[in-house]
Amino acid sequence: MGSGAREHALVWKLARSAKVEEIYVAPGNAGTALSAHNINIDSLDIKSLAGAARERDIGLVVVGPEAPLAQGIVDYFQGAGIPIFGPTKAAAEIEASKVFAKELMRKYNIPCARSASFSDYGEAKDYLRRQPPPVVVKADGLAAGKGVVVADSIPQALEALSQFMVAKSLGAAGDRVLIEEYLSGREMSSFAFTDGDAVVVMPSACDYKRAHDGDRGPNTGGMGSYSPPHFYSDGLARTVRETILEPTVRAMAGEGRRYKGVLYGGLMVADNGPKALEFNARFGDPETQVILPLLKSDLVDVLMAVTSGTLAQVSVEWSDRACVGVVMASAGYPGGYRTGFPITGLDQVDEDVLVFHAGTKVGPGGEVVTAGGRVLTVVATGKTIAQARKKVYLNLPRIHFEGCHYRRDIAEIRAA
Repeated sequence: MGSGAREHALVWKLARSAKVEEIYVAPGNAGTALSAHNINIDSLDIKSLAGAARERDIGLVVVGPEAPLAQGIVDYFQGAGIPIFGPTKAAAEIEASKVFAKELMRKYNIPCARSASFSDYGEAKDYLRRQPPPVVVKADGLAAGKGVVVADSIPQALEALSQFMVAKSLGAAGDRVLIEEYLSGREMSSFAFTDGDAVVVMPSACDYKRAHDGDRGPNTGGMGSYSPPHFYSDGLARTVRETILEPTVRAMAGEGRRYKGVLYGGLMVADNGPKALEFNARFGDPETQVILPLLKSDLVDVLMAVTSGTLAQVSVEWSDRACVGVVMASAGYPGGYRTGFPITGLDQVDEDVLVFHAGTKVGPGGEVVTAGGRVLTVVATGKTIAQARKKVYLNLPRIHFEGCHYRRDIAEIRAA
């Protein structure tokens, strides 16, 4: 379920399994149509999706985006006897409510930033005025990546607070807010498969949220990613597992919200160790596009083991190679942009370079045209990050659509 590059990457990996006969994607894009059947059903139309799954005798449903999880699609499908991969509505609250996630972290001593939550604008404003900048203002609910403001000054933070709580720029998502201390360090995303008991950690990744080179411009859904982080070590991996990922899975079980699916932790790694910034309840985007190419095991085996509670019995193997992905976006993204432009050069990339579609569709003449802000993610692997990066940037200019832009500094590792 879904229509982004994350879903195309999932389709690509699932199609490589000998256990898979057919794949259906709702609603999908021009890329998923190459190796799967697109179904024109919105990923939030849960009842229609369940009907389509029953009609086609689907053996496993995989949910891409967060909104259907927050609405309880897993509970509905389980009640209908349809196998589905992902957390229940109660478990998905770890992403759907930043206040819930923060209270969980505090209760179970999971390392995180100091914060306070508010549902009263006046109280939040008074508290904010007493904080030293920079400070972080977060809307409680799902906001499609637009609910976090890192404010360099208190006036900027107050403006964000007013937008969220008074102007209702994010709707009900801003009815409650978190005001957090600013953490400095190296940011990374850490992922794990879990069936509520066993935890299988995936390679971590770094993503680039700002629209332009040098981390300038507005926040986006992600302009690129690479895996593994150049600063990732066996010691850091062990610390993340033992102090954040495994304790969070145990904490959710302790709250009666057994977590099954992908647990995605946004982390800040400082001199005194990693701290959790937030949790997501699904595969990341654009991180999935650089993690799945490193999975050597059959993804079907892993997903089925999670849903059946037998993850401990499955051996999950990963490549020791590096992977880099760069997003090609429409002019104006993440602001206003035009669509419908033909995309050329998709057949001109090197054989070992992957192109995952996001905002694309098939035009009236059968051509692939742009249909969104983030249009494609171009991905390559290599023995090193530098090798993978070089391969991506050699291939990017071969693909073209009117107004296309991409960052030129993804995975550009500078000496600390």
